[in-house]
Amino acid sequence: MDISTSVALVTGANRGIGREFARILVERGATVYATARRPESIDLEGVRALRLDITDPESVRAAAEAASDVTLLVNNAGITTGADLVSGDLGKIRLELDTHFWGTLSMIRAFAPVLTANGGGAIANVLSALSWFSAPGAGAYHVAKAAEWALTTSVRAELAGRGVSVTGVHLGAADTDMMRGYDGPKITPAQVVEAALAGVEAGSAEVLVDDWSRFVKAGVSETPEAFYESIRTGLAG
Repeated sequence: MDISTSVALVTGANRGIGREFARILVERGATVYATARRPESIDLEGVRALRLDITDPESVRAAAEAASDVTLLVNNAGITTGADLVSGDLGKIRLELDTHFWGTLSMIRAFAPVLTANGGGAIANVLSALSWFSAPGAGAYHVAKAAEWALTTSVRAELAGRGVSVTGVHLGAADTDMMRGYDGPKITPAQVVEAALAGVEAGSAEVLVDDWSRFVKAGVSETPEAFYESIRTGLAG
């Protein structure tokens, strides 16, 4: 994948990591469709603003028709509701899954034929270290991101023979509106994007952006007791 000659579509491009993806892609010479539920909220120059709600199948279909020249799909759009599973609002839990799992899957199903028709390409799914562990107030988010991680693994295998690479991008906390209330260390959105695009260009299956995502991934093979003790120690530190 040559980023400079790619035609990219970025979901959730009106703020945070998505906006930074669109900005850096334009800076590198790519043609960029920047999408959001309210395209008027996109304030970047040099992009093609496109209306898209990834939880709406008709909106996804329309986007795939409008952006039929895409060679790089960046699935970035996401939410966090703060819902736990046992006592949290079921509507919020479903919304997280509708967004992270069903929305991402809907985008991939719509754009896989586009990428194939254009000679192949790449998909980058923005995931999280919370794909691998849970924390209070993040039950729904953890389940949704774990499902999206599994989705990423499955579609990578399914698309391998069609000239489409799939990169999972994991990070801890980035300095975005979504993480405004988090007091721990944060990386910049630009750091996320630079690492992600390097992985896409290399055809990497997985990108661990920061120390926290690497720390969490390294501990997954431990017993649950040891794993969560290391998580608690890491969060406390």
